[in-house]
Amino acid sequence: MLDKFIEKSRSKSPWIYHLNTGSCNGCDIELIALLGPKYDVERFGVKLTGTPRHADIVIVTGPVTTQSRDRMLRVLSQVPEPKVVISLGSCPMSCNVFKGSYSVDGPLDKWVHVDVSVGGCAPKPEAMIDGILKAVEILKEKRGIK
Repeated sequence: MLDKFIEKSRSKSPWIYHLNTGSCNGCDIELIALLGPKYDVERFGVKLTGTPRHADIVIVTGPVTTQSRDRMLRVLSQVPEPKVVISLGSCPMSCNVFKGSYSVDGPLDKWVHVDVSVGGCAPKPEAMIDGILKAVEILKEKRGIK
């Protein structure tokens, strides 16, 4: 009974962790803008966490570079199950203009299962909010919460 109550409570306030895998910081700046007063993604209960061990949702930006690949896999292994991975921007989806570069080892779905993809360079804030809300619904499904 108590476990069910805790799970239901956790579903109302998912924590996100931002992971940069070699981006130009365009998507990162737009993601942080969501936390400000204009878009206020926290009104949906979403909070940014500083550690992957407390995260429910991981947002990945940038093409996966050879230097960031092992670190990314190590960070994602620290996120407790069930977790949801969001690919934010064109770079983690297709490597965008960095495709074919000697230092790029992406796209992201080559290494991990991606639950939600939000395209664009950089994606519009409304699209990012929609992607986060889809991730929250996927997280509820994975936890078996209605």
